[in-house]
Amino acid sequence: MNPSMMRQARELEAKLAKAQQELEQATVEASAGGGAVKIVITGQQKVQKVTISPEAVDPAAIDLLEDLVQTAVNDAITRSQELAKQKLGSATGFKLPF
Repeated sequence: MNPSMMRQARELEAKLAKAQQELEQATVEASAGGGAVKIVITGQQKVQKVTISPEAVDPAAIDLLEDLVQTAVNDAITRSQELAKQKLGSATGFKLPF
């Protein structure tokens, strides 16, 4: 491998490491049920916080609460993946397929 390619590879590796570190620190929030359930998740898809409004807790409607949590988590993961795509894509200069 020529020295120029080695330098470019090291630069790309450093950019990716920086983007991954930024993703670890970045968070996104998603909600369901008009804000009854809120999820905060990192750019690495680690759930940081789950907030459930007291009004959402009805023992007779646990299945609704479960659906709201599932919807909020899935939305948070999607937002986190979009953030990762942005950060990693800008670090590499490529449009990533995930």
